[in-house]
This record gives sequence, structure tokens and C-alpha cells, in this order.
Amino acid sequence: MDSRADERAAMIDLAYSLQAPAAFEGGVVSSDYRALLAAAIESRLPWLAETPGAGIHRLNLVQGGGGQMLLSRRTRLVLRVPRDRLAEARALEGATLVLDRNELTVGPLQVRELLPWGTLYAHLVAADAKAAPDEAAFMRQVGEELRVLSVPCRAICGRRQMLEAGALQGYSLMLDGLAATDSLRLLERGIGRQQRLGCGLFVPHKSAAAVGAAP
Repeated sequence: MDSRADERAAMIDLAYSLQAPAAFEGGVVSSDYRALLAAAIESRLPWLAETPGAGIHRLNLVQGGGGQMLLSRRTRLVLRVPRDRLAEARALEGATLVLDRNELTVGPLQVRELLPWGTLYAHLVAADAKAAPDEAAFMRQVGEELRVLSVPCRAICGRRQMLEAGALQGYSLMLDGLAATDSLRLLERGIGRQQRLGCGLFVPHKSAAAVGAAP
């Protein structure tokens, strides 16, 4: 029997509502928002960047024009944090995050438990500098990290992505055939670097078709 199948994960996701001054009618952020968002959050939660496994999920935004992305009513700011940091993370509620010329007001949070699904998906795993343009090199990087974590599974590489004006490169990634204990380990640890920019953070998924999804 899987020893962790019925355990709660050490990490949790915190989903905060978001509001722009335009009350969702024309509320925008730059398409290269990740570093700005991380800096704004870490100014209020300075422990986040140094906490293993913690990170900031990408925002669910609508494609706009002129390098802008649009907020929707369903857009949430989602942080992955240790369970014992929940009380400290509430300090973000009510905060105004300044992203260059844009502002976002953070609302109340909801706790989302991490569940050990057999298939996990990351919309972007950051590639090492030498592996960025080479899918085979990237998959060797992933394979080595999975070996160190002692996680056997089938890894499926998705589309290459270049974000933050090209400073952030990598691929979407599906991991399939995971045991519950290994699924929890990956949810708690992630893969690769730049989790503060939304990289290497896994979520459950039902279909391998997700590897071709837009960033």
C-alpha cells in the first residue's frame, strides 16, 4: 500500500481573488508580468522566495493587444506555500500590488488542498541555459531531476515557450503514471528553478493533451 495515499500534503495552494481599479472592465497587466508580480508579493511575504517548494502560479489571463493581458472575474492569484505558513500568507489579503503602471488589489484567500493524481501537468518548466533550445537536452534535465527524487513515471514534453522578453525559457511538461507518494512529492517539491515565476509547479490533469496548451 502507498504509505502517503491518505496523507495531506505538506504544501497547500492559496487562491486569492484579484481586482483591478477598472473593476474588471479593461483591467490589464503586461504579458511580461511574472518578475514584477513576484517582486511585489515578496515585498510583503519575504520568506516566499527562500522557501523550498513555494511559488506563484501563473495568472489565468485573457490575451489582449499591445503586449497586454486582461483580467477576468475568474482570475485568481494562487500561491503554493507550506501549510504552516497559512497565517503569515493572510498578510497579503487587502494588499495593493504595483506592477509597473498597473495595480492589483488582493482579496480574501481560499485554501486548496493538493491531491495526489496519477497525472500531473506544469505549463512551464524552466530549462537550464544550455538546454533551452534543445528538447532532448531539456528532457535529460527532467530525467535527472526525477532520478534524484526517485520518481518513476512517463514524462511527455510539450511546446517550447519564451517569456519575460526571452529571459525565461522552457517547455510544458506532463508526468504520467505516478504513484500517490510520488505525486505528492512532486506537488510539494516541483521541478527546476524559477518557481517564483510560476515554473515547475504541477497541478493535477486528466489528459496528456494539455502539453500543447497556450502559456
